[in-house]
Amino acid sequence: MVRVQATADDVIHSWSVPAFGVKIDAVPGRLNETWFKAERPGTYYGQCSQLCGINHGFMPIQIEAVSKDDFDAWVAQNAQKSSSAATSQLASAGH
Repeated sequence: MVRVQATADDVIHSWSVPAFGVKIDAVPGRLNETWFKAERPGTYYGQCSQLCGINHGFMPIQIEAVSKDDFDAWVAQNAQKSSSAATSQLASAGH
């Protein structure tokens, strides 16, 4: 299960991914929440379905659904990158 929380800075957006049957409005000053379940790995697409402004046509959504094992490996790999980046920042700052 994937939990989605949506809000916006300036205008209303409407986050929509038809393959998951999910659509949620992102409204300034408000936190909306929904969820979906990806039954199998793959790449899924959606878009903002609200006429939210001049760049509305350039707001694609892409979801990469992976297995739990692949996700855990990704988390571990990125935790190491974050840790080494923080260490190098501290070293360059003289700490």
